[in-house]
Amino acid sequence: MSLLVQKYGGTSVATIERIKQVAAKVCAAKQAGNDLVVVVSAMAGETNRLIALANQIAEIPDEREKDVLLASGEQVSVALLSLALKELGQPARSYLGHQVRIETDNAYGKAHIRNIDSTKIVESLKNGEIVVVAGFQGVDEDDNITTLGRGGSDTSAVALAAFLNAAACEIYTDVEGVFTTDPGICPNARKLARISYDEMIEMASTGAKVLEIRSVVFAKKYSVPVHVRSTFSGAEGTWVVDEEASMNDVLVSGVACDKNDAKITLQRVPDRPGLAAQIFGPIADAHIVVDMIIQNASEDGTTDLTFTVPKADHKKALAIVEKTAPAVQAKGVKVDTDIAKVSVVGVGMRTHAGVAATWRCGCCTTRSSRNRLMYEGRFALRYDFARRLPGGGCLLHSGGQAAHRREARRIGYRLYRRWIPGLQPAGRGFF
Repeated sequence: MSLLVQKYGGTSVATIERIKQVAAKVCAAKQAGNDLVVVVSAMAGETNRLIALANQIAEIPDEREKDVLLASGEQVSVALLSLALKELGQPARSYLGHQVRIETDNAYGKAHIRNIDSTKIVESLKNGEIVVVAGFQGVDEDDNITTLGRGGSDTSAVALAAFLNAAACEIYTDVEGVFTTDPGICPNARKLARISYDEMIEMASTGAKVLEIRSVVFAKKYSVPVHVRSTFSGAEGTWVVDEEASMNDVLVSGVACDKNDAKITLQRVPDRPGLAAQIFGPIADAHIVVDMIIQNASEDGTTDLTFTVPKADHKKALAIVEKTAPAVQAKGVKVDTDIAKVSVVGVGMRTHAGVAATWRCGCCTTRSSRNRLMYEGRFALRYDFARRLPGGGCLLHSGGQAAHRREARRIGYRLYRRWIPGLQPAGRGFF
């Protein structure tokens, strides 16, 4: 008999009918001889509804009270699933985050798990019960309810699998696994049978929505095999595992697009040592993650400093930067929420030369023009890759830099749609 942790996302428990289907699937796994801990998200759309309610009260709601509100979504889900299991004759017990003592720090809205007290879970398993745990939530050392952020139920599930030494963590969702890119954008995307933790971390951090990044970090740290699969079919999904030798034979495992970032620019700041610490220190203290950072070449002793943050945090980050700007003698602060980031991921790029040369755009031959394309063009391209069209023309525009920038300002989502289907093997297969 093995212990499995299963996680079901919001679409899997979106309706009472789907909750009944999940209950039947869980019972089948139990009857196959497994002990089961099931982690459940809020019903689809419920978290957004609760956020909207909070925003009707305050433009920037108090973070502690907002977490109390958002945690209520999972309370409904675990209760309904436990009821459905009992209706099928299967003993079950539901627990909220504070009841099994999922301890976190006090970073409301994006708390990190520090410890899990598994005593109650182990006791319930010994009694033959299926344990149903509310994902996405925990409690800090002062007993304040905390939430783990978007996709936090993935992290809850993998953390429980790690602390309970489970055989595997199964992530059930509305897709059949991890694909080379978003199949909703590129119909030719292929499902991967296996992907390394490092590749999945990179894909999750650059826009792939299948797994939350911290869940993969947890899985890698504690060597938890993660199986991403569909709730609605019995097909084998994608295993996220330690890196294997064969993975180096594939240059690029996938391409991800993230449209949930915002760009903040401090204009004409003095180019001196220690500047970054003054700017990014207060942002870090506010638990805001900074992704991409670029500093232009110095002109007359000043420079523009640009960085990206999650769009959900950009108002908070902007308020912090506006307070910091006078202290660093910035001439102005700009924000842009109309950006997208396209990223190419693959462990094979570490051991094979020439990938960047294959994808660099012919028009963007200088550092300054590439920077303009990346940042003035309102999308961030992590590896400076843009593909030539047949005949040698530029994917974005065949004109000069001014036309190039005008086209780039309109490109965003359309770039992603045009670029991904055009991927072709270059010597060794890209996918």
